[in-house]
Amino acid sequence: MSESSPNRRGLLAVLLAAPFMAQADATIANVATPSIHSGLGASGAALELVIGGYLIAFAVLLITGARLGQTHGYRRVFVAGISGFGLASLACGLAPDPGVLVAARVLQGAGAALMFPQALTGIQLNFEGEERVRAIGWYALALSVGAVAGQILGGALVSADLAGSGWRAIFLINVPIAALTVPVALRLLPGDEPQRSRSIDAAGVAGLSLATLLAVVPLVLGREEGWPAWSWLCLAASVPAFGLFFALERRVAAAGSATLVNVEVISRAAVAWALAALLIATGTYYALLFTLAQYLQNGLGKSALVSGLTLVPWVAAFGVAGQLVRRLPERRLRLAPAAGCLLLAAGYGAIGAVLFTGEHPESLLVFLLAAGGLGLGINFSAILAHLTSTVPPRYAPDISGVSSTTAALGGAIGVAAFGTLYLGLPHVGATAATTAFATVAAVLAAAALLAAFAAWRATRPALVATVAAEAGLDATN
Repeated sequence: MSESSPNRRGLLAVLLAAPFMAQADATIANVATPSIHSGLGASGAALELVIGGYLIAFAVLLITGARLGQTHGYRRVFVAGISGFGLASLACGLAPDPGVLVAARVLQGAGAALMFPQALTGIQLNFEGEERVRAIGWYALALSVGAVAGQILGGALVSADLAGSGWRAIFLINVPIAALTVPVALRLLPGDEPQRSRSIDAAGVAGLSLATLLAVVPLVLGREEGWPAWSWLCLAASVPAFGLFFALERRVAAAGSATLVNVEVISRAAVAWALAALLIATGTYYALLFTLAQYLQNGLGKSALVSGLTLVPWVAAFGVAGQLVRRLPERRLRLAPAAGCLLLAAGYGAIGAVLFTGEHPESLLVFLLAAGGLGLGINFSAILAHLTSTVPPRYAPDISGVSSTTAALGGAIGVAAFGTLYLGLPHVGATAATTAFATVAAVLAAAALLAAFAAWRATRPALVATVAAEAGLDATN
């Protein structure tokens, strides 16, 4: 473990600013699209890119951002990412036309991709044992709160029309936060250790970027476009593209050169199954965010603010989960990822069962959402604890970058698949919308059970020991 900061709570708080801001800005622009349309005259395609441009740049560059943290120092890249994010947010807020706004959103996503993975890397390098599990719990909470806060804060800022800024305030609010975070980070984060090499696998960056673009662009834009032929062709092409990337990384490793991703580590069963569980479980959460908003606002006629507030119990339970996980003994901690997914599945299943009766009692829905949030929180915190403890700190960039990218891909897949399912069902009017959302909830429950299976496979003691043995590592490191 690297030298500890004298202010450990402050150190963690600074690190958590990155996932919070990155997640908030992934959702904050959704509620502002009508205002952006009227204020800038943005077309439907431009509005899609205001949302999608950020998500695409973010997903494509996450692993590269994590590797840059290793080659140039996670503290240095964290500060650069925060600074770039703040400047891009300022450009968004001052954008005179849709083209500038889209370009600024892409840059904002790139800045988020630089700062975001350094948070988990910093936790793995600066915290150990129970303290690391506790920090991961707070990290998980920052992610969930950021996603929901983006929806609530976006609606509140647009409605408030601060100083006549309208939609621009949703981006300008990042500027003072970034300006405050940078000097605090320079003071509290431990200095980067001298790096033996600052070279980065350029071919790997190009290969991974292409493969991720082929997967993410159709997932982000395809549903709104009605799934045209190009979206299916891109998705099909992404499979061999990822295969070629992994083959390239193995050849680079065999030649003794630095790789973008340590394929040997992440392909071990204990890691690969954990990433599968993370992808599926996280995908159900982002699917819920989208379909629940559609159901409440368009189906039941609720406001955007009410829609966002409905998820507050989910977020609160998600935060409690992280604190519960850190108190579990090691033997039970191994069972927590699968148990969390089972609770998540039970929450989704109960929501579907209740709504299939034709009723939509808000109090019961809120309670069941809290149960689901608790389950997802247990799974998320325990899976990250499993991943960060299965391999030693020197592989922190691999775990941080790959897990973050996996979660981002899961979110894109979840929204595309379940959003298409919900919108493809009759959903006009309260009765039809309730039935449609109940159907989605039932399928989400099935997906959560699949995630439970993957989590169970990942945490079997024999697999964890195999990772340590095959990688030549000490499993307790």
